[in-house]
Amino acid sequence: MSKRILILQGHPHSGGNHLCHALAEAYGRGAQEAGFKVETLDVGALDFPILRDAENWKQEQAPSALKDAQTEILRADHIVIVYPLWLGTMPALLKAFLEQTVRPSMVQSSHTGMAHLTSLLKGKSARIIVTMGMPAVAYRLFYRMHSVKSLQRNILGFVGVGPIFTTLVGSVDSISPARFQKLKDEMTHLGRSAR
Repeated sequence: MSKRILILQGHPHSGGNHLCHALAEAYGRGAQEAGFKVETLDVGALDFPILRDAENWKQEQAPSALKDAQTEILRADHIVIVYPLWLGTMPALLKAFLEQTVRPSMVQSSHTGMAHLTSLLKGKSARIIVTMGMPAVAYRLFYRMHSVKSLQRNILGFVGVGPIFTTLVGSVDSISPARFQKLKDEMTHLGRSAR
């Protein structure tokens, strides 16, 4: 059975002509060339409210606009999350999406709850791809990748996803055509290996 890959396009500008879109498309192309089943979910194209109450997260169902997203997350073997670094972290829309989708009510069965959700997500792998204006080495060493580590540990790792790989793309305001092509080639290669 072919591995299923879900690409979460976390750039808030839906369908935009941004580096995040080009990298996600290259990854998806490589994965499809390797015979994997690829679904892409454009978070910027979804219309949903932000979560405002912890009880809502625990007790209520996710908004209807996110039901398909929950299904795709559960079906995926490998999840790729692509986003630009904004104010040192992921864009608010992507954070709101994760808060609304990854919740106990995501599991529609008699065994609801976070423990059962974790058992369903355990063993799925993930890759986080982050673009940023600063040099990637500065984000890695000086800022200690706090946003990426939070996503790895507090969201994905918390529900059992692992291993989790990362790609940091820095200095995006000065990308040359040659580097742009090299980045796309790297994404295509990662897609082919589903890593």
